[in-house]
Amino acid sequence: MAFAPPPRLVRALGETAPDGDDWLARVPAAAQQAVDLRVLTVERVQVPGGRSSLVVLVRRADGTPAVLKLAPRRARPESERAALAHWGGVGAVQLLEPAADSPDAPGFAEEGVLLLERLHPDVSVRSLPEAKALLEAAGTLRRLWVEPPAGADVVFETVASRTGRQAEAMAASAGAEVAPLVAAALAAREELVVAPPEVRLLHGTFRQSKVLAGERMPWLAVGPDPVVGECAFDLARLVRDRVEDLIASSSGAAITRRRVKRLAESLDVDQERLRGWTLFRAVESGVRALRVGRPKDAELLLEFAGWL
Repeated sequence: MAFAPPPRLVRALGETAPDGDDWLARVPAAAQQAVDLRVLTVERVQVPGGRSSLVVLVRRADGTPAVLKLAPRRARPESERAALAHWGGVGAVQLLEPAADSPDAPGFAEEGVLLLERLHPDVSVRSLPEAKALLEAAGTLRRLWVEPPAGADVVFETVASRTGRQAEAMAASAGAEVAPLVAAALAAREELVVAPPEVRLLHGTFRQSKVLAGERMPWLAVGPDPVVGECAFDLARLVRDRVEDLIASSSGAAITRRRVKRLAESLDVDQERLRGWTLFRAVESGVRALRVGRPKDAELLLEFAGWL
């Protein structure tokens, strides 16, 4: 079985590591080793797959379907493992192996390799009508917002530290044409990080496509890039889901404002804080899209940010 990384993964990792590294070259051998150690039967590599990991559909020795996931260190797979272990399958995909340093570890829990419960990889909440999709996604997200585990400051980034790095990169690379939006986004972040209203374990990169259909529960979250901080930060990415449809609509700006209000009320999040984090995250994503050569994505994101 050839474990060739899908083109989508190759492109995405090229954006995050423009100088390159050798992970893509090493991952086929690492995948084969992980399969052999666990006595897995490979069905196929998931295509198009994710943007930060190789996802392989497998079966365990007893025939149970599972997912083998391999990710480079810069994708923070051990933070993902820790978050999934803490959630314990409540609202999120179930981790099938403990961390390598756990006394219950099987002895081959390599760094960057996760064995996960198999969901339905081609059926996400995004397949539902928009109103129903937002409702189901929001309900899933609520279940993930729990107290962080002990020692969370060692295992997970904080919202302040992650967005601080993003803010520096955004300020350094933004051109004059987006300077007003960047200034507004940076000012919003400066206010938001001063006194967050709560500290929870967050998914970190939550959106409709990160919620897949399951057998154990109707919908479960996958692919966290976990962070510790306030809930409004996590909800902000969901506000701009289906941004291409919002931009195409003549009432896109009004729909966006209603969405902010509706999501804030349904999840007991301060509306202005949600608006501020939505602005920051949209502008940061838009500026990053410009930086890596995706001008169409940048145009959508920055127009959306202008409505906030």
